[in-house]
Amino acid sequence: MRSTASILHLDMDAFFASVEQRDKPSLVGKAVIVGGVGGRGVVATASYEARKFGVHSAMAGSQARRLAPHAAFLSGRFQAYRESSKVVMATLQELSPLVEPLSLDEAFVDLESGGIDVEDLDALHQVAADLRARVFERTEGLSCSVGIGSSKFMAKVASEMAKPKRGHSDQVALVVPGTEGDTIAPLPVRAIPGVGPVTAERLEKLGLRTIADVRAARESELVHELGHASGTSLVALSRAWDDRPVVASRIAKSISVEDTFEHDLTNREECRHIVERHAVLVCGRLKKSGHFARTVTLKAKMADFQVWSRSVTLTGATDSPERITHLAVRMLDSLDLREGVRLLGVGVSNFTTSAQEELFIVDDDGHLLDEPEVTEDVTPVQPGPFGRRRSFDGRRWPPGADVVHDEYGRGWVWGSGHGIVTCRFEHRGSEIGRVKSVSQDDEALHPAHPLPLAWQPPREETASEGSRPDPVEWLEGSHHEGENRRHEDRPEPHPSCRPMECAVKQRDDDQRR
Repeated sequence: MRSTASILHLDMDAFFASVEQRDKPSLVGKAVIVGGVGGRGVVATASYEARKFGVHSAMAGSQARRLAPHAAFLSGRFQAYRESSKVVMATLQELSPLVEPLSLDEAFVDLESGGIDVEDLDALHQVAADLRARVFERTEGLSCSVGIGSSKFMAKVASEMAKPKRGHSDQVALVVPGTEGDTIAPLPVRAIPGVGPVTAERLEKLGLRTIADVRAARESELVHELGHASGTSLVALSRAWDDRPVVASRIAKSISVEDTFEHDLTNREECRHIVERHAVLVCGRLKKSGHFARTVTLKAKMADFQVWSRSVTLTGATDSPERITHLAVRMLDSLDLREGVRLLGVGVSNFTTSAQEELFIVDDDGHLLDEPEVTEDVTPVQPGPFGRRRSFDGRRWPPGADVVHDEYGRGWVWGSGHGIVTCRFEHRGSEIGRVKSVSQDDEALHPAHPLPLAWQPPREETASEGSRPDPVEWLEGSHHEGENRRHEDRPEPHPSCRPMECAVKQRDDDQRR
């Protein structure tokens, strides 16, 4: 922990939902829920209007519909989120060269490295206020919360304190150095980094509900319950001891793709096709990262929700789609599909920065003989809210998707089914538009890319692929089982629309927002 409040944490407010409200005038002030829209979808994020009904991230979509039946349920537009995120990150890089993105919508900033006077608390508060104003202007209306503290932990605590309706009208909070212990003492244990639902439950059984409770507990008791590393870390953080630096470049631990299906699959050829597709997508992301993988993992969630996973660790590192696809399919061959599978995922991990000689054992036909090994705690995919793709369901017009009609102009999909697509023809900056229904085969209706933002990061301020990975590509964030529809699965956009690079959002932990 530093002696000065020199670390800033920025967190966008209800990011996905806010982008949708910004770009869809009719949804301003309305309940908006973004996530999987199918029968097995999961909420990625909800607008503050939807949260009043009890809707929160990671909630089953079916439950969200019961709580807020009149809310707008949208499948998500990754290009729009990605572009807004790039604007936010570029704005942060104006403050300091040390910016550590955690996801599309949050990041740490080392203010001291940016030459900012971190001794003047009033000046620091003004820096944060000015930052919020620039983000609002450049993203054309998105709000964020900003916290400043003497460590990453305290900066994160401060940004949570700054969230809407938490007592800071300007959504800026600063933890004064020397007050860290008193500030965090009453907070729930979940406020400590790394404490999730399982750990919180174990601490609850010990009677430890707040950080003050943890601080008062015996370290030996926590080590016995949680293990040495977790126990000692918990003790340190409960005392506000946090020396973690802001790191501008990090490497993903894994790259992976998963699908959750509308119906359980039993057809092996269909599953094979899905696994092959996943492997190709994973390899594309692996190549873009500039790394090579030694471990290939196949994960399946069965109809009874049991998780099955197998992995192969190679003697060398590869980024070959053929090699990775072959291994994934071989592992699929050992999976019993008779009871049905609801999820399939392919992941790669154990990265190196260079290709290594692949000393594979092969048979006379040149086929690999690497023997897959069952793993106990394999987590090949750590999907964010959109960690699953709703592919293979034939949905051409997902709700919320951008469209353009030759007669009615630009709009978005309200809903579709039975051969009809209902659209509201409006866009960012327009008046609330009218609703029209057209045939899904209407040749005048075209998929569209989101409207670009007026402010764009200067070229030189955008991190190169070799120096700092794009958080969209490498952050494999957290805990949700939302469906994911990447733009690779959508029809080609209308030629008149501006091409944009597609991406995936990896994390949104707004349960506490």
